Amino acid sequence: MNEAERAAVERFEREVMTPSMSSLVVLQFTASWCGPCKQLSPILEKVTAELAPQGVQLVRIDIDEQRIIADQFRIQSVPTVYALYRGQPVGDLTPYRSEGQLRQILEQLVGRLGVKGEAQALEAQVDPLLQMAEQVLEDGDAPRAENILRQVLELAPYHPEVNAALARALVAQQRGDEARALLDGLDEKTRKDPAVARARAALELASAAPVGDSAELEARAAANPDDLDTQFELAQAQIAAGDRDRAADLLLEIVGKDREWREGEARQRFLQLLEAQGLGDPWSRNQRRRLSALLFT
Repeated sequence: MNEAERAAVERFEREVMTPSMSSLVVLQFTASWCGPCKQLSPILEKVTAELAPQGVQLVRIDIDEQRIIADQFRIQSVPTVYALYRGQPVGDLTPYRSEGQLRQILEQLVGRLGVKGEAQALEAQVDPLLQMAEQVLEDGDAPRAENILRQVLELAPYHPEVNAALARALVAQQRGDEARALLDGLDEKTRKDPAVARARAALELASAAPVGDSAELEARAAANPDDLDTQFELAQAQIAAGDRDRAADLLLEIVGKDREWREGEARQRFLQLLEAQGLGDPWSRNQRRRLSALLFT
């Protein structure tokens, strides 16, 4: 082995093998004269840069400059792309040429191999604090939940679940304008997160709450049970008061009497109530079954 080959091996050990002990290394074999390589390179750069927080990195090997490495991998043509983890090839990425294909296969490898990057490390810090804040919020101490969540945001300012929980804490304190500004300021991708949709539903429910004497609504509703407008207004008052069970009962009663009342507004508000609670919540699942039984029997 001559000096150039020894340097290539040392570089490979430093830039590929050592990082692969903890990261997923995408190893691209290329050449200056390779047209398809030039087309693939920017795609690989973009995808690996996006997945870098998850522990993915890109290394290029020029087969003309580092022939000894290319020979060890028995490279017959370029571009050839492998994924390495803990010093071993774990995937041949050569057949994948589109951004979507490469992102999908790399995300699958990261998940299957349990690769830990900055994103996973951050999630490990954020998750217990987020769960604590959610429990505090559920227990009714919205100011304390807000304080916890604002501290978590210093660690993860773009975390969708943290931002969504903070918005719900603000809604619980009747600070709807602040919650709306927070949600409207999120980027497009974050706004599509289910947690943000839940916070938006909570905000819209709070914004629709009537202003006035709920006792007077109760009296009117009791005097005329078929007055669906009053029943609906009372349901919204119960939502504002935090009585989700009574609100759900009233909304389902309206749906049972007239499914298309106000173009299905009672049913829409009912589903919004479930979304604000969290669609995976046992209470929400039970209420959805009640709605299905009403609609399909």
